[in-house]
Amino acid sequence: MFVAMITKGKILAFATLFIASTCAMTQGADWPQFRGPNHDGSSPEKILKTWPASGPRQIWKAPLTDGFSAMTVGDGKVFTLVARQMDGARQETCVALNAATGKELWATALGIAKYDGGGDKGVPGNDGGDGPRSTPAYDDGKVYTYSSRMVLKCLDAESGKEVWSKDVMHEHNGRNITWESAASPLIEGDLVYVVCGGAGESLLAFNKKDGEVAWKGESDGLTHSTPIAATILGVRQVIYYTQSGLVSLAPKTGAVLWRYEFKSSRGSMAISPVVSGDIVYCSAAYGIGSRACKIVKMGGTFTATGVWTTPGNAQANHWTTPVCANGYLYGIFDQAKFGTAPLKCVDIATGAVKWSKEGFGPGGCTLVDGHVLVLSDAGDLVLVKATPGAYTEVTRSHVLAGKCWNYASISNGRIYARSTKEGVCLDVSPQMAER
Repeated sequence: MFVAMITKGKILAFATLFIASTCAMTQGADWPQFRGPNHDGSSPEKILKTWPASGPRQIWKAPLTDGFSAMTVGDGKVFTLVARQMDGARQETCVALNAATGKELWATALGIAKYDGGGDKGVPGNDGGDGPRSTPAYDDGKVYTYSSRMVLKCLDAESGKEVWSKDVMHEHNGRNITWESAASPLIEGDLVYVVCGGAGESLLAFNKKDGEVAWKGESDGLTHSTPIAATILGVRQVIYYTQSGLVSLAPKTGAVLWRYEFKSSRGSMAISPVVSGDIVYCSAAYGIGSRACKIVKMGGTFTATGVWTTPGNAQANHWTTPVCANGYLYGIFDQAKFGTAPLKCVDIATGAVKWSKEGFGPGGCTLVDGHVLVLSDAGDLVLVKATPGAYTEVTRSHVLAGKCWNYASISNGRIYARSTKEGVCLDVSPQMAER
């Protein structure tokens, strides 16, 4: 009987441990496309917030060639774009790495890597390499890429072999812009959304299975901005940031739900729209500034009305999209201040700056576990509390060499980040504290 009690106790303890371990594992999530599973730069995971003096435990570090593409994680693999010599030419290339080891699994050429006006040599902070800006998307065993010359491809995630390809620029009268297209493909449901700038067919949705056009329309000028999917006032919508301003469309039909004018002929808008409840934020450098609008729905009709505007560059986002928590934006502001551009907290409803801290440069931000994970342009990872009261730095570590003009991705308790020289995987799972 005593033995039976011990056995039952062991079984109970094992079952409890198994359930706890299973719950811990299910907290993790893939990072399937640009700005994560929710299209907003946020992660649902819990992470370790006390790092050793040497930084989070490094799982692997792998060499990568030029590129500003972020890292997508899915199916036990990491996907990103680099510039690499392939088939006798410098090409944009999609590479797949083993998420556990960093070993390269395959590489597929996407097209010529040439960016007019990019990577200005001799400009402090803006040298150190150039490369693809777009981030691949992963969905159900497939990888979707959108090149700088607007070729949309679907690749098999296991082998890298092409499943289908659409030359959006030529098939839909696309008009490219300075530095070439930097937008990433957006996957929402069964469709892949892109923008090309063609008259009458600028905004497009393709069937992700076969690449057939689901809908096309509008004549908005191309920008570098990646569209987002969001729910506003109970209605799911896809929101583009074009040379005309913000354009919201019904995901399945492409019907326009609302527009908000914020014009620029440069096409230099690069951040994605940011949604907080019924407020949508957009921003651009080169003197364009920042704006927010409020969305109202009366019956079946939407309207967008501006709530604040801040002109100029001091409170503008160059190319890194802020994250939003509890009505406050956290992001890198000021144009082209390499190495020094500040992290700011801004009230999305009023535009009021709550605090500002210089010294980050145009890297990127990820929202996780009540904190902002900032990747500086020099390769520092900094964890900051997402609170409007004051800048509160929790921990930091230098993790990458090279130029980092993107954000860090978080998947299954690990941070994946890259520069123009290398990529790194770091363990920040809460279980690390117990090891």
